[in-house]
Amino acid sequence: MIKKKIFIACDTTNIQKVKKIIFQSKSKKFKVGYKFGLEFMNSKNGRQFVSKLKNKIIFIDLKLNDTVNTMISTIKALKDLRINYLTVHISSGLTALKAVKKVSGSVKIIGVTTLTSLNNNDLKLIGYNKTVNKLVMHQTLLAKKASLDAIVCSPHEVNAVRKVFKKEIITPGVQIGKKNFDQKRSMEAKRVKSDWLVIGRAITRGNIKKNIQKLAKELI
Repeated sequence: MIKKKIFIACDTTNIQKVKKIIFQSKSKKFKVGYKFGLEFMNSKNGRQFVSKLKNKIIFIDLKLNDTVNTMISTIKALKDLRINYLTVHISSGLTALKAVKKVSGSVKIIGVTTLTSLNNNDLKLIGYNKTVNKLVMHQTLLAKKASLDAIVCSPHEVNAVRKVFKKEIITPGVQIGKKNFDQKRSMEAKRVKSDWLVIGRAITRGNIKKNIQKLAKELI
């Protein structure tokens, strides 16, 4: 049986808490990776901690969105870390996406579509004239054109994205049970059909081992 794959979001600046998350989330039922975002990577000891991790699947979620040269320089600056996955915003543009992919080496470049914390009303306020679904599909085609290794989209867009993007699909906005936090396009884990589920507080808040067991009951 193929193991379900999950990235656990380590959204904290507390090194001891991250160590606890990693230790208590070990599971034979899942293939587990760890996601470190802006909060952790910009903390005093975050980068150093990641640099010392061994034999873990590491997902660095920086959502790079800048000029081509800055994004290339950032990729090169991260080369000393044992990174498996790194996010870039598809909205950075096709030229930047192709350039990042060209210098990425063994690091898998993940294209971020539209954040799961946004809905159609939010997009209108920002200035987009497309709905979430249409914008995500447009972004997906750009990711495909840039030959990115994976894509991030909410659970609601997975089926549509899968029709045009045949590589890895990674989904945040995943709930364990009915509990939702600040995601507007979320879904219960048992209904999500992507390659990787990204789960943060639903696992890391409270008893981590019990939360993992609860997730296993939903998925297996």
